[in-house]
Amino acid sequence: MITVAITHIELDEQGVAWISGTQTKVLELVVDKIAHGSTPEEMSLQYPHLTLGQIHAALAYYYDHREELDRQIALRWKEADELALKASDPVLRQKLLALKKRP
Repeated sequence: MITVAITHIELDEQGVAWISGTQTKVLELVVDKIAHGSTPEEMSLQYPHLTLGQIHAALAYYYDHREELDRQIALRWKEADELALKASDPVLRQKLLALKKRP
């Protein structure tokens, strides 16, 4: 029997998983899956530049590296929450508005 390996995932220098030949991170699809419960078929409508094979490969990569990727997602959500808190800071908001009014 001949073994055929098809890879649609590559890692960059920082260890971030990307779908090969695209500018789409595996995490982008994973977050859609977690946040919206999107099926691979629904994802193919949201990401028309990806094949179903690429989408399934990204999800398979996630399930094979779930603990690590879940940590990355949690970290990004924490950072987003912190930025949202800073953005809602009335003192910071006033400073930004003052800067905007400058000629």
